Amino acid sequence: MAVTGWKSLASVLAVSMILAVPSAAALAAESSPGIQADYDRLAREMGVRLEVVDNHPASCPAGAEGCFLTTLSFTMPARLPGGLAADGFAIYFSFVNRLPVTESDVFQHQLINGDLYRLTLKPGARLEPGKRYDIKLWGQGAWHSQAFAMPNLYLTAKGIDARVIAATRPAIDRDTGREYLSYVAPMTDEAKLASRGGDDRTVWQTPERAFAAFAERGAADPADIVILPTPVSARRLGGAAIDLRGGVAPVLNGVTRTEIAAALDALAASGVSMAGRVPMEIRVEAGAGLGTGAYRLTVSNGRIAIVAGDAAGASNAIRSLVQQAMFDRRMLKPIAVEDAPRYGFRGLHIDLARNFHSKEEVLKLIEAMAAYKFNKLHLHLADDEGWRLEIKALPELTEVGSKRCHDPQEQTCLLPQLGAGPDGTGVVNGHLTQADYIEIVRAATARQIEVIPSLDMPGHSRAAIRSMEVRYNRLFAAGRKADAEAYRLVEPGDTTRYRSIQNYDDNTLNVCIDQTYRFLDTAVGEIAAMHAAAGAPLRTFHIGADETAGAWSQSPACKPVMAKTGRDAKALGAYFIERVASDLDRRGLKVAGWSDGLGHTDPKNMPKSVQTNIWATLFTGGITEAHVQANHGWDVVLSVPDIGYLDMPYVPHPEEGGYDWASRSVDTLQVFGFMTDNLPANGALIRDTYSRPQTIEDKTPRDAGRGVTGLQAQLWSETTRTDAGVDYQLFPRLIAFSERAWRKPGWEPAYVAGASYGPGDARVDRGAILADWRRFAGRMPAQFALLDRLKIAYRITPPGARIAGGKLEANSEYPGMAIDYRTGGGAWRTYRGPVAVKGPVELRTRSADGTRASRIVTVR
Repeated sequence: MAVTGWKSLASVLAVSMILAVPSAAALAAESSPGIQADYDRLAREMGVRLEVVDNHPASCPAGAEGCFLTTLSFTMPARLPGGLAADGFAIYFSFVNRLPVTESDVFQHQLINGDLYRLTLKPGARLEPGKRYDIKLWGQGAWHSQAFAMPNLYLTAKGIDARVIAATRPAIDRDTGREYLSYVAPMTDEAKLASRGGDDRTVWQTPERAFAAFAERGAADPADIVILPTPVSARRLGGAAIDLRGGVAPVLNGVTRTEIAAALDALAASGVSMAGRVPMEIRVEAGAGLGTGAYRLTVSNGRIAIVAGDAAGASNAIRSLVQQAMFDRRMLKPIAVEDAPRYGFRGLHIDLARNFHSKEEVLKLIEAMAAYKFNKLHLHLADDEGWRLEIKALPELTEVGSKRCHDPQEQTCLLPQLGAGPDGTGVVNGHLTQADYIEIVRAATARQIEVIPSLDMPGHSRAAIRSMEVRYNRLFAAGRKADAEAYRLVEPGDTTRYRSIQNYDDNTLNVCIDQTYRFLDTAVGEIAAMHAAAGAPLRTFHIGADETAGAWSQSPACKPVMAKTGRDAKALGAYFIERVASDLDRRGLKVAGWSDGLGHTDPKNMPKSVQTNIWATLFTGGITEAHVQANHGWDVVLSVPDIGYLDMPYVPHPEEGGYDWASRSVDTLQVFGFMTDNLPANGALIRDTYSRPQTIEDKTPRDAGRGVTGLQAQLWSETTRTDAGVDYQLFPRLIAFSERAWRKPGWEPAYVAGASYGPGDARVDRGAILADWRRFAGRMPAQFALLDRLKIAYRITPPGARIAGGKLEANSEYPGMAIDYRTGGGAWRTYRGPVAVKGPVELRTRSADGTRASRIVTVR
């Protein structure tokens, strides 16, 4: 989907049968305190080590073509429970790639579903106290990052409650605030691990390479005006500074205080009181003939005046004022700003489904979005791994579908995918109540941000399917057969076999049964009611509509549908999208979806108003997809992964998080340099997922008068389990993304239909981009101060460093951040310039407020 896309790694495997294992309740009922204590001790004392050995081994076992090798090692404690084999001893673990082959003298593996696997003892095998057992795991694809490893391996046996193996629990680093897994071995062999071999040119971002990259960009320009995203026009005026320390008093015309209250609150939070004893008037006039979101801000002659097109423009002006007033320490120097957004759609997508993130985190991000003038929040609320929004008519969706635990029959929870562990607790579980969601919508609306809810379907729907099976079982057992069947999303006679991209065999809604549409209608109806209760009518609904796994071919219900419509099974996905889009249109709602699914529809069967999120990469058809769908007259929102997927790593390094199927490096400069109106031109700057420079062709030019509606940044959360991890992946890249959504740069060449661009193309002025970057970087220290105030745990870029002539030289991506160094594990010292050193040197960068540090890098 616009999601994790293991498309480049996936190959279809034969279907594995789900093991028939007693239910968690049955196991608990049979539990013995003595046996439980033995296994609890085993879980506490067992040693575990995961090591990524080789991403391009010389040969692969049969059935594991395109392989990489990891080893999983278990070291047994001095005492073991008696009768392990007879007890049905098993270890469950998550492995996010396909895992067709394991090699072990003792263990055998079996796929359960998705990324969940089970290790059991081979017939006749025994474990010995104190002995280490190594298992070779031959996965398909590659693991370039420690983030691909999942936590919370757990053990089970007959008659015991499942227990997490303590060595595999995640921990938080005290200095960086980042989550880490101590059982995962450091990845140090660049030759074997940095690339997939062959023509893969990826190398790790070492301190020496970072030093060269930062030096090539040049020193940041000193900033006097720090507003980001950069205004269309901003200049200093003459005269004395205005003292805001005594507070301000808004005088409003054409806009109510309620409409801009959130922006005024942000001004107050920056230290400018709304109830000062000697307040300075801020005159705000809205509806003055400017466009949506546009404004003029003038600070001159002891007065502050804002003229705006609407409440959004007035709020944008105040947000700019906040940044500048903080920088000027509330002694605001005269300034004139004229500003308007480039795109009407400036979005952020947050995945709450794979791993849940708290209401408090979402509210914090909404405030940050407003600070950087975003106006669309796309909330991904349901996927295979979780359903995250309360639907009162269907309580099982959150009672069952919002948590993952060890219940093999999935009557109380979903299977523990993505290393969720067996207990159904922890931050990756949870959901938004309706009251939570209404609060979120109200907070967004107060900041002129539209909330776009997303329930992915017909694929990526496992959480819904399994939850509705629990509902069916409950009502059927109560003798309410008709009620039970009303929302059942499984057709008993459907014998279709498939595997989704994420390795599920049961995650796709049947598009030929009435229950599917009844289910969607009920969910959308309640969501629309929540929006109404929040005072913000639902306008756009995102259906996902991507990565459908080839279901329905053997569905009895689909055979007459195929006969009637003349479509084969593969075309039924488009049938579903067209039908749902029409249903939403009749409700007065705009349909949105990911471009691959929408691309299979017949535009003549779609409503006039359609939003398509383009998520194919720039090197794999994304440009053609964008142009074709723009030519349909649809609203094209660029969500391309090699720029807009902020779950991708910042740089190629094993300690950077996120999947990397679309790009090995999405650093802030790459986001900053995105050319949105001339997509082929990006071929002059960026590289493909193998770090190769490639020409990007404009194979299907867009029609005159067609263009892009906006941009959307995405964060998918498979490897992001904490709220702090969300902050790290988003910031500071999201600020650069806001720059491209808001402002058209002078260095972007005009689009010419059919023109192709290769690496280093002279039509793209890299010198001008770097000059603009230096201006942007010079404004970032003020933004880090703002992020600190918002309590956003942004990524602190590790320093670049080298040793030349026996002296340590270091530099940083942004000005104003202190660099520390130490030798021999000694005390940290502040780097102030080249200094003589001996032996390896460790370095780190500290946050602007000094409370956090970057990951440590070593130079020799």
